[in-house]
Amino acid sequence: MAMAPGAATSAGSNAGDTPQVDAPGLNYFVFALFFIFGGITSLNDVIIPKLKELFTLNFFEASLVQFWFFIAYAVVGIPGARLVKRLGYMRGAVAGLVTMMAGCLLFIPASQTALFPMFLLAYFVLATGVVLVQIVANPLISLLGPERTTHSRLTFAQAFNSLGTTIFPYVGAILILGSLAGVTAAQLSGEELAAYRTAESQAIVNGYLGLAAALAVVAGVVWLFRDRLGGEKHEQTTLADGLALLKRPRFGYGAACIFLYVGAEVAIGSFIVSYLMLPEVLGLGEQDAGKLISLYWGGALVGRFIGSAVLRFVSPGLTLAGVAAGAITLIAISANTSGVVAGYSLLAVGLMNAIMFPTIFSLACEKLGPRAADGSGIINVAIAGGAIIPPLYGLLADATSLAFALVLPAACYAIIAGFGVFARRPAEGPAAPGIADAFE
Repeated sequence: MAMAPGAATSAGSNAGDTPQVDAPGLNYFVFALFFIFGGITSLNDVIIPKLKELFTLNFFEASLVQFWFFIAYAVVGIPGARLVKRLGYMRGAVAGLVTMMAGCLLFIPASQTALFPMFLLAYFVLATGVVLVQIVANPLISLLGPERTTHSRLTFAQAFNSLGTTIFPYVGAILILGSLAGVTAAQLSGEELAAYRTAESQAIVNGYLGLAAALAVVAGVVWLFRDRLGGEKHEQTTLADGLALLKRPRFGYGAACIFLYVGAEVAIGSFIVSYLMLPEVLGLGEQDAGKLISLYWGGALVGRFIGSAVLRFVSPGLTLAGVAAGAITLIAISANTSGVVAGYSLLAVGLMNAIMFPTIFSLACEKLGPRAADGSGIINVAIAGGAIIPPLYGLLADATSLAFALVLPAACYAIIAGFGVFARRPAEGPAAPGIADAFE
């Protein structure tokens, strides 16, 4: 899952302005943050088919889970960055973790009331906490060691994020998508339907209660380190400062591609269980199809290592264009075939996704100089593409089919491929030392 770049950064442009903290134990808990919120985000892909059955939703209605989750990036991103600047990294991380806990606990009343809007509220609150923690995570880990090893620490942390997106869906499929009853919501009505929804959603509640407990432990540990970053400073900027960057063609195009990339990645992940369950694809049961989500996100984990090696010899722009073209090819194969080929070619799109987010981000923000923090804030908001593209995919799938609707993410990847070609040459302007290492 794509990681939001930290919108709150140190004020100073020189490495010496950023305090370095010798707290190796804290590194491990920051890695745990990456693992947890990466896994929580990918867990949506397992929950969607469950809620779709419980509330007899069409594809568009089911996609509202992703809308309310990812719209938090647009609503909370910039105010959240200001909050982190006011509280500081450590207290900001705790605020995010506590908010995530509140979101997890909201699944209790959501299950008891058996109302779909209550589940959506829980997802929005949960996502609000995720956004706050993501704003903190990357710049925080850059402080926890010498500058020369910042890139390796961030890369290592991103591996934990990908590990979470690989493990959580598999475990979630076992715990949540296992059938507890021999009937479906479509066969019930009245009090029987409400009771069925409450009973079946209890598996969701139990999963998120476990996550709430884990988040409480991590929040407690981070709180113990709340005063370790003495002398922390942040540059104060306005929304206009960030929006002005959209006038730069390279940055504006790149921000749009972040929007489209996250939207396409999330759209495919959101409906891949339903797609694999189709008789003409793999015809799997809900739980077995849910387990295969791990291959989609696991491809991104493997692709990070492959991509990092390729980027040493091939320009980032051409590499981006190449993987975007690969994603389009795999989608075309899946939509026009059946059986194993159709199913696994769509799962393989995850491999193509692996290097897209960090590459788009670095190309868009190249040589922004002191405006890097503003650019990061706008990119953070652009992740809201995960709220817009999946519902559009759902509408198209309702009107046609899941296979035909794949034309939408394919179109997103086509625009991204164009950006790779557009940005294949170095950007003009003042150099921004270390920007590639500062974030994703």
